[in-house]
Amino acid sequence: MKHTDILDFSPDFEQAVAFFKAQKNYAVSPMRRLQGPGGYSFLAKDETTRMGLGAFKALGAPYAVARLVGEAWFAKTGEALTPARFVDADVRSMANTLTFVCASAGNHGLGVAAGAQWVSAKSRIHLARTVPANFAERLRALGAEVVWSGDVYDESVAAAIDDAARTGATLLADGTWPGYTEIPKWVMEGYCVIAEELRASFEASGDWPSHVYLQAGVGGLAAAMSHMIRLNWAVQPELIVVEPEAAACLKASHDAGRPTRSDGPDSNMGRLDCKEPSIVAWRVLERCNVTYQTLSETDGSAAAAAMTRLGIATTPSGAAGFGALCTQLPDLTTGEDFLPLVIISEGPA
Repeated sequence: MKHTDILDFSPDFEQAVAFFKAQKNYAVSPMRRLQGPGGYSFLAKDETTRMGLGAFKALGAPYAVARLVGEAWFAKTGEALTPARFVDADVRSMANTLTFVCASAGNHGLGVAAGAQWVSAKSRIHLARTVPANFAERLRALGAEVVWSGDVYDESVAAAIDDAARTGATLLADGTWPGYTEIPKWVMEGYCVIAEELRASFEASGDWPSHVYLQAGVGGLAAAMSHMIRLNWAVQPELIVVEPEAAACLKASHDAGRPTRSDGPDSNMGRLDCKEPSIVAWRVLERCNVTYQTLSETDGSAAAAAMTRLGIATTPSGAAGFGALCTQLPDLTTGEDFLPLVIISEGPA
């Protein structure tokens, strides 16, 4: 396969939408119109109650788990699974022989654990010692085995890769690197559902956003959203990718013209505290005409507090896009067509 093909992202977003619409606990997440500082209106896509997990990640890893189980079932039987078949005893019995492994700094691990539990598979999540203990308890409540691996996220990623190699488990990461790109694309494919929900809403209302702020860790959500917006939104907004100052790996990659690490101290935007980009996400963002903004720890915390006061309880990670909007506001042209959109990507821990 050519290198350019490996990094290509051409999601079957209609399949992802159909898969989730078949789930009993699926609902379109709310979009709220709020008044921001200075009295301007902005739109907030509220992912804080998504499918019981409280974060957009409920659309990524669970979808990838289902696709992987579907592939395993097809290899065994020649039957293509429909969404309804995942609850049948024969499929669940086969899925129970599968184990999904990942590292997590936050919600991706919950998605893997929830997806595995839903199909009756097993999961094992590697956590760095910087992850709060209560997060481990949430994972165990979803049936996951928790392994404490390393002092920082990069070390837990290495441990998960080694685990999969030693045990034959399936590595289900949300980051990509040379030799590992396909499964994370399925995670990103699940995130496309958010962009499609938004497109349907804007087509019905006619109130298209002028700016979209997309927070990023390794870049999966930002890239999936940017791809879909450029693909099929009737009115094209400005796209701003937001990263912590302490972990601006996508901006560093853009500036260098190649995937590049961005080392720094630990960030209080823990779910965005990723020092190395997804090579797939970086390539997608490079063709989507985005700009980059970094956010300080202070501004991230202030944004979470402000958004919580506005009625959507969240974290500095969840409010990072709103934080970037607030810091940019003095320099933005805010005419009658000014209507920014932010994604509130997670609820409180």
